[in-house]
This record gives sequence, C-alpha cells and structure tokens, in this order.
Amino acid sequence: MNTTIGLILLQDGLTNGLIYALLALSILLVFVVTRVLWVPAGDFLVFGALTLALLQQGNVPGTVWLCGALGITTTLVETWRAWRSKVWRDWPLVAALSLGTPLIIGGLIYILAPTKPALLVQVLLTLALIVPMGFMLYRVVFKPLADKSILVLMFAAIAVHYALVGLGLVFFGSEGYRTPPFIPGRIDAGFTRISWQLVLVLATSAVCMIALWFFMGRTLWGKALRAAAVSRFGARLSGIRTETMGALAFSIAAFIGAFSGILIGPMTTLFYDSGFLISLKGFVGTVIAGMASFPVAVLGAVVVGIVESFSSFYASAFKEAIVFALLIPFLLWRSAVEPRNHEMHEHDE
Repeated sequence: MNTTIGLILLQDGLTNGLIYALLALSILLVFVVTRVLWVPAGDFLVFGALTLALLQQGNVPGTVWLCGALGITTTLVETWRAWRSKVWRDWPLVAALSLGTPLIIGGLIYILAPTKPALLVQVLLTLALIVPMGFMLYRVVFKPLADKSILVLMFAAIAVHYALVGLGLVFFGSEGYRTPPFIPGRIDAGFTRISWQLVLVLATSAVCMIALWFFMGRTLWGKALRAAAVSRFGARLSGIRTETMGALAFSIAAFIGAFSGILIGPMTTLFYDSGFLISLKGFVGTVIAGMASFPVAVLGAVVVGIVESFSSFYASAFKEAIVFALLIPFLLWRSAVEPRNHEMHEHDE
C-alpha cells in the first residue's frame, strides 16, 4: 500500500466514521434519557435513504403508508389512555401531530413526487415524513414501558427493529437502492484528491454535532434533556416531564437517523435490512465512550470507520470481525476499572 491508497482509505474511513458518529449520538441520546437501547437507529437510516431514492425516481414511497398507520395507531392509543386516566391535557397536540403529519406530508408527496421536485424539496419531504415516526413509536411502544427494566426495554426495541425490517421489505422490496451523489467529483488538493462527498459529510456532520451541543447546553429544552439523562427522579422533582423528554429524544434520534441515511445514500447501495449492521458500528462507538460521553462516542465511531476502511483493504473477509473486536479491549478495561471505582465509593461512604 502506497501513500495515495492510504489517503483514499483514510477518506473513506472518515466518511463512514462520521455517519457512524451521528448514529452513535442518536443511540447514546436515547439511552441516557430513556434507558432504551436504540436498536432501530439503522432502520431510520435505511428509511431515510430509500425514501429519498424513491422520490428521486418519481415514485411515492411506502413509508407514507407506514407514517399514516403509526399516526392512526398513536391517536387511538392516546385516546384510550386519556379516556382511562380522565386527563386530556396532551391529547389535542398528540392527535394533531399524529394525524396531521401523515395527511399533510403524505398529500404533498403524492402531489410532488411524480414531478420530481428539486433535491432540497425531496430531502425536506423525507425528513418531515420519517422524523415524526420516532415520536409516534415512543408514544405507542416505549412510553408505557418507561418504568420497566432495561432488559424489557431492550426486548421491545429489538421487536420494533424486526417489525421495521419486515415493513421495509414490503415497502422497498429486496433490491438495493443508491442515490446519485449530491456533489459529484473530487477536489485536487495537490498531494491527493478529496471527494466532494467527504466535504459534504464533514460539513453537515459538524453542523449537526454543533447544533446538538448548542441545543443541549444553551437551550431550556436541552438542559431539561440533560437533567432527565442525569436523574429521571430528580428531573420529575424539578417539574420536568420525563415523558416529554423521552418523546423529544426519540424525535431527535429519528432526525439524526434519517439525515444520516440521506448522507450515506450516495456512497453505498442500501437494502431494506442494511441498517442493523450500520447501527452496530455506531453502537461500538457508544461502548467505547462507556455509554456516557458524547464527544468520546463521536471519536470512537470515527475510529471504527477508519479501522473498517483499512481492514477492508488488508483483510476484507474479516473486516466486520476486526471492527467488533475493538470492543474487547475497552470492555476488559472497563471491567477492570469499574469494580475499583465501586470499591472506592463504598470506602468513601
């Protein structure tokens, strides 16, 4: 391997690693706020990419029907819940979001999809269709299980993942899709050529991460999210509605997943079941961060992308095993450190 090949592999690794970093942020955000291991993160990535691919072909994606079905289900569940508790405070807003989004966005897609509108319009329609599904899934599936154990929440997330994969097969079929590059070509940087796609992914990922940092650190809603992440009980004592924070976390995670799918669509062919493996690589980044630190999760996911890229050159048949083998030293290190920390805390008490 010479320098030119090494730089190309580094570019590919950075591009994939930034996508994994976005997914790692979504997985970590949902986990620290709701204790749900966000297994369907990759499914939202696939839905975002394949929905945009069908829109670019002038077709109406099947996710329009999924959004509508989820909206009706959410409204029925919330109506039954409000009727039993005799508390109708949240019902108008939830019903408006659940029914209004499929009607408005679905109607726009039916009208605009055959005309093949501008790329920006297609991206906005895709995000407007996919993001509310995260909110709906939380209200229907995970809100009733909020006080259950992490194991129960994980099983529920796995069940949602398999349901979304099956629906993906129904909506998109077994063939793969790949969207055209947003900015084709490469930049001549003298010693190497940098793809415009890498520049786009780097810029948009940086904007998303900075926006999330600003939101979490400088806004009232973001501070409430952080409080719910630190202590759900303490957040409730402070007047923060943890159910609202859970819905917000799921909505942000759905946005990150769909947006990541839009970014990765031009770089690789995606199938209805491609999301799980991609989200697992983002999960490796969160494990490296100890399921606690957002900056370390980003760094760990970028390392995963770079290791995967070079592994595909040296040992393509074993690249997945090499990537997941990164978990072993970090798990061993944490298993050695955490008991000591626990003993130190007991000694201090």
